[in-house]
Formats: sequence, structure tokens, C-alpha cells
Amino acid sequence: MLNLLWGIMIILGIIIGIVTNQMAATGNGSLEAAKEAVDLCITMLGVMSLWTGLMEIAKKSGMITGMTKKLMPVIHFLFPGVPTGHAANEYIASNMIANLLGLGWAATPVGLKAMKELFYIRKEQCKQGKEEQIHTASTDMCTFLIINISSLQLIPVNIIAYRTEYGSANPSSIIVPAIIATSISTIAGVIFSVIARNFKSK
Repeated sequence: MLNLLWGIMIILGIIIGIVTNQMAATGNGSLEAAKEAVDLCITMLGVMSLWTGLMEIAKKSGMITGMTKKLMPVIHFLFPGVPTGHAANEYIASNMIANLLGLGWAATPVGLKAMKELFYIRKEQCKQGKEEQIHTASTDMCTFLIINISSLQLIPVNIIAYRTEYGSANPSSIIVPAIIATSISTIAGVIFSVIARNFKSK
């Protein structure tokens, strides 16, 4: 779908450039945008390499395991269908920690692993007759998706990097507004998930 949308936008841009007799400007703009995209990718690669490296160090040092244990009450509250000690718990916790640090790209791999484990739990529940349809997402899967999208962030690393790249005078000034905005979105997501879960159980 995204490829289709980008394709349509490119074709429309070319057509508008031809109609308005601005093909030279369109071509120059495309080349400048391509160069800017490469520069931005290099900047973000450095930022994400740093933070994902720190996450890996934290994992090997046992910090992630310790933080996972502290997050267990929250995880059990949000995902009551996940058994204690299941691998999904660690993946969910790692995803939450990465999102808290604003590492959306680093959160994606563990997020996919968490969703995979949640699917296995769903599959097992269907075998035991606790769930009826395996082809629909479980409540825990939906809750995880909502929490991941709402994404409470204490340090919005990506946005700070973008602002730095584009010459912001104070890139880190976004931290407080980001905390407020993501706190509200996360609270709203949690409330919705709890209400939906209770509604389904009735």
C-alpha cells in the first residue's frame, strides 16, 4: 500500500511539473531530496547504532532482566493471558524499555518476537478450547499493539536526531512535550484496553 501511495505521489509530481512547466525545478528538487534522505539515513544510522548497542550491553549485563522483573506487575496487569515465565514477557518488557528510551527502531524486532509469542499462546488457547477463532487477534495481542503504538517515551531519540539534522537551535526542547503527549496517549490506550477486556469477558 505504501509503495502504491508513494508511486502515485511521484507520478502526480511529474504530471504537475509538466503542466506547470516546472520540470527543471522538479528534477532539481528530487535530486536535493535524495541527497538529504541519504544524509538523514547516515545520521539516524549512527544514533540507532549507539542506542541499540547500549541496549545489547544492558541485556548482557543483566539490566534488561532486572528491569523485566520490575515491569512484571505491569505486564501481568496488561497481559493477564500470558503465563508467568513465558518468553513473551521478556520480549514485551524489552519492547517497552526500548520505547521508553525513544528507540522505535530498536523496539520493532523485539516487538515482532513478542507478537509471535502471543500468537503461539493464542494458538495453544484455541487447542484447549479457551478461544474459538485462531485467525483473529487475541485481547493480549490487541493490547500489545495499542501499548506499542501509544509508546510512552522519556527520551524521544529519533525526534531529537531529526531536529539536530535540520538545524534546530535546541533539539532537546521536545523532551517535555513528548513526555506529556505520549503519557496521555499511553494512559488512553491502557484505559481502552482494560475496558475492552472487561467488555469481552462479560
